[in-house]
Amino acid sequence: MVDLLIIVAFIFLVTAFSAAFGYYKAVVKIRKEYEMAKEAFNTIILSFSRELRRATECLQAISYKVEANSAKSGDALKTVRELQNRLNLLEGETRELLEDKERMSIRLSAIEKQSRDITEAHNAILARVSLIEEKAQKASSLPEFGVETAIPIKREKALAKLTETELAVLEMLAAEGPKTAPEIKERVRLSREHTARLMKKLYEEGYLERDSSKIPFKYNVKKEMEKFLKKPETETA
Repeated sequence: MVDLLIIVAFIFLVTAFSAAFGYYKAVVKIRKEYEMAKEAFNTIILSFSRELRRATECLQAISYKVEANSAKSGDALKTVRELQNRLNLLEGETRELLEDKERMSIRLSAIEKQSRDITEAHNAILARVSLIEEKAQKASSLPEFGVETAIPIKREKALAKLTETELAVLEMLAAEGPKTAPEIKERVRLSREHTARLMKKLYEEGYLERDSSKIPFKYNVKKEMEKFLKKPETETA
């Protein structure tokens, strides 16, 4: 029952982290679009400002020429009118850009609000994940009835029903300390599923203890079994 609860909690954690990662990618994408839009808008404003400044300078220069060359005032005035019309057109386009800027600011405010909402949802998911982890740890710390009495008292009976692979795993853990199933898999050269079944069997039959506070679990030989495994080495010495 505890294993089932842990598996369910693990699946939920993976799902929650996947959702949180998706939210995070969405936030990054929105922020990137915001920066690109902001840069493009600033570039357009700068371009129109330069054009407006050049037109103003040109208009001033022509005005000076009109005053200095009254004989050509007709052509100059025509040019001035054309420049004035161009200037009015630029001013109209500038006003439109300012209005676009205001609309863009409103849109960016909405995007920022959406980003905050996504961040809050992400934090809520993390809080739920932490709560589930806490529950899983509490559940894994509950005593398992009948496990401690599963190991026989005599060494011969304790080791008699073990296969060579199971005995090799127990001796390795007794000599080298706690290991995870993936680490044990690399040493015994079994498939992941075979190794998982083997470790579950040794744990359920009372040969091993496991630390379920982290995933993957770490397995360690029980003190009673460790004495049996080290006994032949003592007798040989």
